[in-house]
Amino acid sequence: MKAAVVDTPGGGFTVQDIDIAEPAGREVLVEVRAAGLCHTDLTLAGQSTSPYPPPVVLGHEIAGVVIAVGPQATDFTAGDHVVGCLVQWCGTCPACRDDRPYQCHRPEATLRDPGRDGLPRLSRDGHRVTQGMGLGGFAQRALVHENQLTAVPRRLPAASAALLGCAVLTGAGSALNAARIREGDTVAVIGAGGVGLNTIAAAERAGASRVVAVDVHDVRLRRARAFGATDVVNSATTDVVAAVRDLTGGGVRHAFDVVGTAATADRALRMTAPGGDVYVVGLAGGGTGELSLSLPRLLLQQKRIQGLIMGSATPRRDIPHYAELYLRGRMNLDDLVSRRIALDEIDAGYAALRDPEVARVVVTSF
Repeated sequence: MKAAVVDTPGGGFTVQDIDIAEPAGREVLVEVRAAGLCHTDLTLAGQSTSPYPPPVVLGHEIAGVVIAVGPQATDFTAGDHVVGCLVQWCGTCPACRDDRPYQCHRPEATLRDPGRDGLPRLSRDGHRVTQGMGLGGFAQRALVHENQLTAVPRRLPAASAALLGCAVLTGAGSALNAARIREGDTVAVIGAGGVGLNTIAAAERAGASRVVAVDVHDVRLRRARAFGATDVVNSATTDVVAAVRDLTGGGVRHAFDVVGTAATADRALRMTAPGGDVYVVGLAGGGTGELSLSLPRLLLQQKRIQGLIMGSATPRRDIPHYAELYLRGRMNLDDLVSRRIALDEIDAGYAALRDPEVARVVVTSF
């Protein structure tokens, strides 16, 4: 099959012919119909210390159709339309049993052990090719443990469906699962890209009285208004902390840092009201920034800061819910898809994401 392979850190994505194994155990073979370009994959492709060493097939925001299942797979049959998600959950550990698959203790249980199962899932000339995040979606086909897949309605467009597995799950889940925004709450979202737009939209649907979008690009802020922001602040030209505190009468109840730098996390903390919560949703470029906290201020103002993975989502619960909202016209996914590209255009697609006009790029031609 054709796949976009990263052979060296920072060397880009090259379409090559590689081999994919037949499904074993609880594996499911999926014909990929759409794969979104997430910055996480680009970061991993450039890291010399990535947990997914080259040669590697990345791509974790995928939608497709099941074409075969392993002998022990019970959740899917050929013809099912599915969305993949990087949340790897074993289903039996304490976290999974407590409906916290995003904190699974044994995520490696979803992977194939070549020493036990024979061939690796992906190979080239007889040698193993790493499968990023258990998905490897930048390819014509993906061989995935069934726990990483969720069935969706067939009438859901593939390009929009793919976004449910990461951008939507992370953004909307952060607002609804972690923050549990209630009617009348005030919210600030730092970063109005694909994930931030979903946080904004979910906060608006949950009944937040003020949703302040923060970004350095006016074009993104205009788009944020279309997704439900009541106010916008350009942090490149404005004292964003003062502006948000002024707009909300002393600070917000919930602040989401979707960018993920020490500076943006610090701003999020300072723009919350006493008793407010800060959620770190993104991590810019896999950064290593350190946040300095004043413990007396943190205690006296009773604030909380929390890191989130994948919006604290339960994919099998949340993805069908968001799909249904989309089909009922209550969730805007189509406007998140700015460009559709071919498999051999991934490098150009990531370059396009530097344009603030572009929210999300999706591979739809394989």
